[in-house]
Amino acid sequence: MKPTETAPVASSHSRWRWLAVLAFVALLWAAVEVTGLRQQISLQAVREGFDHHRVWGMVAFTAMFVLANLVHIPGGFFLAAAVLALGPVWGALTTYVAACIACTVTFVVVRALGADALRELDNRLARRLFARLDAHPVRSVVMLRTVFHSVPALNYTLALSGVKLRDYVIGTLLGLPLPILVITALFDTLAVWMGWATH
Repeated sequence: MKPTETAPVASSHSRWRWLAVLAFVALLWAAVEVTGLRQQISLQAVREGFDHHRVWGMVAFTAMFVLANLVHIPGGFFLAAAVLALGPVWGALTTYVAACIACTVTFVVVRALGADALRELDNRLARRLFARLDAHPVRSVVMLRTVFHSVPALNYTLALSGVKLRDYVIGTLLGLPLPILVITALFDTLAVWMGWATH
């Protein structure tokens, strides 16, 4: 009798977790649009921030990266802006630090709202994926980061997957350098060809 009684409770908890996450994203997105912050997240704004003051530019850059990640705005242009403003070396390092912070903040916020809601999925594929994630959490996060970089959807998914914060952070720290280096090299070459580079 106990399994039949606890199943609806678990389902109800899962439903409220999903609603909390969706409500948070919707409200934050609306706030960003209404206040005009959406227009401030741009290549020009990032470059001007670094031009005015490197330290405060870094703070603003990181804050915009965090906000963009939370509202599912792809962060690729942050790397482009940093490379254009600071050059490939400092641009890549700055993006790496900001991306690690943004991914971690997103994880903590989404985990607080949705806990491990994805664990409520009861199908063969989900069980197989979670078994692999549980067996090699750090390696799994590293591989995902190498392919998907700091994509917001990945951060949300991992936050709701039940993976430990420690494993998530280590995997993020180890997984982000390679894609950042590759994208930086490609974009820096393109910037030189197109005459965009100012460094």
